[in-house]
Amino acid sequence: MSKRAVLLANLGSPEAPETKPVRHYLNQFLMDPYVIQLPWLLRRLIVSLFVLPSRPKASAEAYRSVWMHEGSPLIVLSERLTLALQKQLDIPVAMAMRYGEPSIEKQLLNLCEDGTISEILYLPLYPHYADSTVTTSIEEARRVIKKHQLNVQLRIVEPFYDHPDYIQTLVKSAEPYLSQNYDHLIFSYHGLPESHITKLDHSGEHCLKRSDCCDVTHAAHKTCYRHQVMRTTQCFSLQAGLAQNRYSVAFQSRLGRAKWLGPNTEDRLVELAQQGVRKVLVICPAFVTDCLETLEEIAIRGEEVFKEAGGESLTLIPCLNDHPDWVNLLAVWCRQK
Repeated sequence: MSKRAVLLANLGSPEAPETKPVRHYLNQFLMDPYVIQLPWLLRRLIVSLFVLPSRPKASAEAYRSVWMHEGSPLIVLSERLTLALQKQLDIPVAMAMRYGEPSIEKQLLNLCEDGTISEILYLPLYPHYADSTVTTSIEEARRVIKKHQLNVQLRIVEPFYDHPDYIQTLVKSAEPYLSQNYDHLIFSYHGLPESHITKLDHSGEHCLKRSDCCDVTHAAHKTCYRHQVMRTTQCFSLQAGLAQNRYSVAFQSRLGRAKWLGPNTEDRLVELAQQGVRKVLVICPAFVTDCLETLEEIAIRGEEVFKEAGGESLTLIPCLNDHPDWVNLLAVWCRQK
């Protein structure tokens, strides 16, 4: 029988919450053509002239505000998930990061070092499809296999944004917070430039071309991030029994001047506070692991924005992290696939 292994993949993190390693990380991340989808020279100019001179210092301060004793929250929590999953499987399980360490290249080479692994189940930990997350992660794995001529088959788990078991697990993890007294729930998803959405609609006539584009069935939905996050929201709200007037969708983490998906999460927080909402919950289903974008951008900065606008409290619902039900579900998927 062929020997199998599991490789989980996430985005990544700088090695330390200091300016130099953050600059290195941002350079690697933003120079990815799947992230900033512009010709190399223009991308290089933007990153070198407008991002790297000032952003690393500010980002380092943000990382310091959430850095854990063991290291980066994303890395630490990912390691916990990997260990928990390994306890349920009798095949090797590893975790790789698209940017930073442990790299996809390093982990693939480690798994294939003794030549006994012939098949790897590759699971990008992104519920929703986007070139800047799923595609770049898969292409990097394929590049490494080709470069090193690894005799291994890559089996890829597709985005699971509306998988019934994923939705059930997400709702169950949020139930302790949904049972509390709150006024409004925001589904805050990582933002994307609108061009990333329209580029993948090969018909050129559907995505963001009509107000109901996410609701009308279309082939573009297979790779449409906006449709998929709306679908996650719809499935979650039905499963949890949420009233339509008690939740809304927003998008966070904008960068640059391009037109991004909206509304912006901070703008939505201000709007809700001005409408008299006092207690908000925020859930971030685009992430399965808590990281800078959830712990600092939402739980710290988001709360400050909301309170300054007149709100009383903001509570972040944690990501799935190593929640037992999430670990169990991943184990089931690994066995099935």
